Amino acid sequence: MLTREDFERLEEQNLAAYAMRSSRTLGRDHAEGAHPFRTCYQRDRDRIIHSAAFRRLEYKTQVFVIFEGDYYRTRLTHTLEVAQIGRSIGRTLRLNEDLIEAIALAHDLGHPPFGHAGEEALDKIMKDGGALGFNHNLRSFEIVTRFEKRYPDFDGLNLTREVLIGILKHQTNYDEAGFLEKYRDESPTLEAQVVDCADSLAYLNHDVDDGLKSECISVEDLMASELWKRAIDHLGDAVQVNDLEMLRYQVVKALIDMQVRDLIEHTDARLRELDFKNVEQVKSYKGEVVGFSRDMKALRDELQDLLNRKLYHHYRVLRMTTKAKRVLNDLFQVYIHEPFQLPPELFPRDRECEDIEKYEIICNHIAGMTDRAALDEHKRFFNAYTKV
Repeated sequence: MLTREDFERLEEQNLAAYAMRSSRTLGRDHAEGAHPFRTCYQRDRDRIIHSAAFRRLEYKTQVFVIFEGDYYRTRLTHTLEVAQIGRSIGRTLRLNEDLIEAIALAHDLGHPPFGHAGEEALDKIMKDGGALGFNHNLRSFEIVTRFEKRYPDFDGLNLTREVLIGILKHQTNYDEAGFLEKYRDESPTLEAQVVDCADSLAYLNHDVDDGLKSECISVEDLMASELWKRAIDHLGDAVQVNDLEMLRYQVVKALIDMQVRDLIEHTDARLRELDFKNVEQVKSYKGEVVGFSRDMKALRDELQDLLNRKLYHHYRVLRMTTKAKRVLNDLFQVYIHEPFQLPPELFPRDRECEDIEKYEIICNHIAGMTDRAALDEHKRFFNAYTKV
């Protein structure tokens, strides 16, 4: 039988000097006794998996919103893919896989319904109302520190500081890091940097997959990408071009593998060059450590630009995002003019709310909805036969 102390000793033996050890965590905001069998990051991972916000990711979408069908990626499948890719990278680089997994599983908890369209809609509504806007990293942080109520002695999940920093300072092409004064000067671990790269990698390649499946982009479109052509060349004659489904699976697999290999090799070279002796040196270093080679960055940027032009601005995707934004705008207008239509546990009846507080309550309520919940609520307000 392995105890927590055994796992911590294994970390000391097997992890690199630059990796974050469970035994050296900065701890939790609310003191708790150590678990006999699980390390602190294993406990964080388990708390996130059992949270209500994590379960709701199953019905929150990304590019293709729920009324386009059930066969495209959701926030949950994307989150699991990020965790899998992140752990593979972390294992090879001798980083703490449990910390990577915990950050990866929590990094998208704050996303609203309808993917980036929903986030853009809420951000505009909040700014128009005089608030600071909507940042899903900050909201992910608030979910795990305030909104999840599973323990009698504190709000939130009481996660370790390393996971909280990884959530707040998560940043990719699709994200803007959130900042709180309390954590402003704290730098993320290498494990958090791995999650950033795994997230960006998963997005790019799985949007290619969903774009092909939806027929919003074609193989001919993607031939303008040098990275795509290299993946095709890597397959050789193994797959027939006329077998589109098998081609899609195999090329996306090759794309992911090429990028993961490049990331590991480039990061390993950087780590050898920087020669970190401990985690403190990692945190004090301000430059990039985990990342792709210059050649791979250029190839990824070219493919990303192609997706921006051919997929994200495809007329079907634009129709979806317009519908999604209209649904959230309609709901917000109903609640802001008649807030007592919100449940009493959400909107107070015994006092007046300032406008900013009202906006924040409504925003948090809508952001917590799944795609289906938002559509159902919209139908209840605007007639079951209204087309959305």
